[in-house]
Amino acid sequence: MYLNTNYYLCGSFKKQNSKNVNNNTSLIWNIVLSLAVAVLFFLHFSGKPSADAGAATDGGVVAGRKTVYVQVDSLLKNYEFFKDTRKELENKNFQLENELTTKGRSLQNEVQFFQQRAQTMTPDQARSTEAQLMKKQQDLVAYRDQSAQALGQEEAKKNEELYKNIRAYIEKYNKENGFEYVLGYSLGGGILFANPSLDVTQKILDGLNKEYKSKTPAKADSTKKN
Repeated sequence: MYLNTNYYLCGSFKKQNSKNVNNNTSLIWNIVLSLAVAVLFFLHFSGKPSADAGAATDGGVVAGRKTVYVQVDSLLKNYEFFKDTRKELENKNFQLENELTTKGRSLQNEVQFFQQRAQTMTPDQARSTEAQLMKKQQDLVAYRDQSAQALGQEEAKKNEELYKNIRAYIEKYNKENGFEYVLGYSLGGGILFANPSLDVTQKILDGLNKEYKSKTPAKADSTKKN
């Protein structure tokens, strides 16, 4: 029986690794979808503002409408929690890939050595050695799958934490401003045009980063030094 370590340890892991990398990308789009409020058609159906609607105030609010939006792509790109989380997950994924590659090569060398010596072994010795190698291969594949699953679960938790952070801050921000809608605006999304005067992205971003830094000692110290 031939041990196909190339398939299990190289091909399959590369596919699994690609899924992990793609999950980092899905982290962004999950938040994009979460922030997109169910009333995306509000601006479309509300018609043109009346003459007495007034100009945009300092808070980015148009009188009589109280609708603002956040540029989701820009928010995520500049949110320190998201950047740190993405970097952390990418590092763990890279470490796992290197670990599995090293273990896979080691096992492959054992298999090749066995194949070279197989003809000099007794049938019992060959069967015993092959069984041991098969067990090592199965254990390594199981470890790969378990590690990938654990990394996926950690990413899901971070994804949920990211959404909760943004949602909680927007709700707090809204209590001070009384908006009716805070829409999530992104390229290719449901909103085709948004008046720049209604953009509160920077204000939301500044607040989120301030909260994150206050909860992260290292970043808080760095901010004080700067």
